[in-house]
Amino acid sequence: MNIDKFIPISRPSIEKKEIEYVTDVIKSGWVSSTGGKYIDIFEKKFAQYCNTKYAVATSSGTSALHLTLVCLGITSDDEVIIPDFTFIATANAAKYTGAKVVTVDIDDDTLCISPEAIRKAITSKTKAIIPVHVYGHPANMLEINKIAKEYNLFVVEDAAEAHGAKVNGKKVGGLSDAGTFSFFGNKIITTGEGGMITTNSKKLYKKIRYLRDHAMSDKKRYWHTEVGFNYRITNLQAALGVAQFERIDDFLKKRKKIFGWYQEGLRGVKEIKLNHQSSWATTVYWVICLELKNYNESKRDALMKTLKNKNVDTRPYFYPVSDMPMYDDSYTPITHKIYQRGLNLPSYFDITKEQVSLICSILKKIL
Repeated sequence: MNIDKFIPISRPSIEKKEIEYVTDVIKSGWVSSTGGKYIDIFEKKFAQYCNTKYAVATSSGTSALHLTLVCLGITSDDEVIIPDFTFIATANAAKYTGAKVVTVDIDDDTLCISPEAIRKAITSKTKAIIPVHVYGHPANMLEINKIAKEYNLFVVEDAAEAHGAKVNGKKVGGLSDAGTFSFFGNKIITTGEGGMITTNSKKLYKKIRYLRDHAMSDKKRYWHTEVGFNYRITNLQAALGVAQFERIDDFLKKRKKIFGWYQEGLRGVKEIKLNHQSSWATTVYWVICLELKNYNESKRDALMKTLKNKNVDTRPYFYPVSDMPMYDDSYTPITHKIYQRGLNLPSYFDITKEQVSLICSILKKIL
């Protein structure tokens, strides 16, 4: 059984409103990071959505993380704890500050950082924790915040993959000192490239805005008192983001529906596991997760190759950060077990029930 038309793992949904807003920017001439209206609109709408007082748009999710850590005072004297199972940007952003990156294991259900592993990794040099709401499922922020309070640590949520996810009914991004988001083309909403920082701290907000724009004085133009960054988003990107944001509820409803189609299509297939949802969490199904319980990396990769030959795109789970040559080895048994047997299936907004049914039929035949 083959599918006639290639089904990609991800594809953004661009409709009339996105074209209208972006065209408005082009016609206005205010295409860069100053002078246009859409950056301010985007920031205000996103802060309100996350129930935070402030939001600052940035050039990427990675720059959002790096800028936040710098503004919290993270330096080469510090250690930052992150999950071993995450996209490399989480580690790199911490590394940019000069801090030591400490990778710890995850929970085998949520795939998010383990609070118990965090506690064991804390030393006198630990300064911050970056829980990642991986694949759309939030980390256990209640336990993580308890640990952070006990040891006087900063918490920065990496919510790049989890726009709209909730912990006990409260949206991610507003559950810690700061939250960071990505708007890359495969995210729930996109600006092509872009990011956002959310926080309730006025002091942190002002510092972030200041350093984001080359640390230029707001009283004396082209006067700079410290080394800043060009981490600004453009008005052009923000216009796309505003249009996307106006559709976020529809995006999230469709992702939940797509997950239901996969559940239905793969019901009865033994030895597989789809996305987990904890009782205290609301996941947003950023990607569909398929874990094959008795598989290893080579067997998983062979399955992905077979699917690709049948016009179905997939992507493997993240490799452990600790396996990368630029980071220290860590013993993370759950991460090293799970990454080998997991892959992500197509789940973009415009995918149809018929396409999902075809993918499930192919998988059932193979498995």
